Amino acid sequence: MHRVEHVGIGHNASFNVRLFTQQFSKAARFRHRLIVVSPDPREVLNCRGRLAVNVLLFSWLFTDQWSMRLTMLNISQGKASDFCDGMTRRHFLRIGGLGMAGLSVTDLLRLRASGDIRSEARDKSVIMVYLPGGPSHLDMYDMKPNAPVEFRGEFDPISTNVPGIDICELMPRQTEIADKFTVIQGLRTFGNGHDPYEILSSDPRAATKLPPNPVPVFGSVVSKVRSVAGGDVPPYVNVDNLHLLRPSLNDDPETAAYLGRAHEPFRMNGPGLENLSLADGVTLDRLQERKTLLRSFDSLQRGFEKSKIVTSYTEQALALISSNKVRDAFDLSQEPDSVRKLYGPATDFLLARRLVESGVSVVTLPGRFPATIGDFERGSSDHWDTHRHNFKFLRLMLPQYDRAVSALIGDIYQRGLDKDVLVVVWGEFGRTPKVDTAPGFVGGRGHWPEAGFILMAGGGLKMGQVVRETDRHGLRALGQPVTPANVLATIYHVLGIDPTRTFPDHSGRPRYILDNPEPISELL
Repeated sequence: MHRVEHVGIGHNASFNVRLFTQQFSKAARFRHRLIVVSPDPREVLNCRGRLAVNVLLFSWLFTDQWSMRLTMLNISQGKASDFCDGMTRRHFLRIGGLGMAGLSVTDLLRLRASGDIRSEARDKSVIMVYLPGGPSHLDMYDMKPNAPVEFRGEFDPISTNVPGIDICELMPRQTEIADKFTVIQGLRTFGNGHDPYEILSSDPRAATKLPPNPVPVFGSVVSKVRSVAGGDVPPYVNVDNLHLLRPSLNDDPETAAYLGRAHEPFRMNGPGLENLSLADGVTLDRLQERKTLLRSFDSLQRGFEKSKIVTSYTEQALALISSNKVRDAFDLSQEPDSVRKLYGPATDFLLARRLVESGVSVVTLPGRFPATIGDFERGSSDHWDTHRHNFKFLRLMLPQYDRAVSALIGDIYQRGLDKDVLVVVWGEFGRTPKVDTAPGFVGGRGHWPEAGFILMAGGGLKMGQVVRETDRHGLRALGQPVTPANVLATIYHVLGIDPTRTFPDHSGRPRYILDNPEPISELL
């Protein structure tokens, strides 16, 4: 006996669910409890309960789980670690890409095809590594060895293979590849909270909420410009949740805003293979059987004509799920032992390289490196919010960071991808130049949006240089600071996207991709 729970799907949903149940009872041979849940109220499709049933069918097609929800579905992994403002650092994982704000592959394809999508060449890609918490510019790439001791900190600079570029002594691997990257100093951001939204979109916002009419993040813009329904790979992939800093569905730092949810990132689950692989025990033959059974619901097509349960989008989803090209990109075991050893535990960095190599346009991932220094209240951390024990944490984190970044950059160049792949590494701000001496914060550095850094590599840009500079204490930029808009304009330049192009917002008003479309001229 199949029981359907109807949970507020819409005015026409009762008929849809009843029809579905009748048809299913005739064709199916399984005993499961079906749950149909209301679609996300922000969903742009005007298909009400039909979308929910379609998602349920899609779930049934690829997994053994009949129960599917479009509301929040999370798995917490590891021990929570909080930022200074009380924001959780718990790692939220999405199940099959259908958790918070996630969409099934079929829905994603349908949404993309429903818009005015223009095909453009996918000849260049970008990997953006976000360092959550705010990395210390003074202890990494903007060191001040001649400043007073209360500013310069505990670390010494070391020379690189490019005269004039000195970096922290804890990053020796990067000294050998300084000709392959550029350091941009004097990054000026405008928020003081832990939030990647500003550097992903160039749009400052309050620390706790999106602006009333937010702009889309750059990955969503690239998805909108480059997406082609039926493509083998998603254009925009988030390897390891940036959403963890803003777990609220209404406050996603990777929002597509008025471009539509079809252009939000494809969110991965750890290494990511699970999202594009068949469930345990489901072979390609069994998948074909389910595909055949799905087609047996022909009588549903009249009732569900607009939702198009059996459409070319389902065919595209089937093709994507069984595509060797897509699945191979997520299979790190295909890499030689020497390459995996090069990256070490930074498997997300290796996965990012494989994704862009397979045709993904934008890959975002947070650079988190675990460090445990004691049993005080913040003794275990994998973020860069070093209000306490800044130097103790960095002694453990920087060697890991150095290995991951140097492996990625070196690998990009070794594979001849340096003209086609741009690597960008940065955080939401820098740290206070003066080391804290307040009780409970001794040896720490606070938030400092006046000065930060960006590391760029590849993309056909000019490498082996330091761009801009800060004053002798690292307090502020000398001359014109670099803003997130300048960084994103540079990224769009690499990708061949005109940042003065407009898209209509929710009110129909045309909005520029960037209000300040000036790239960093020294890189061009």
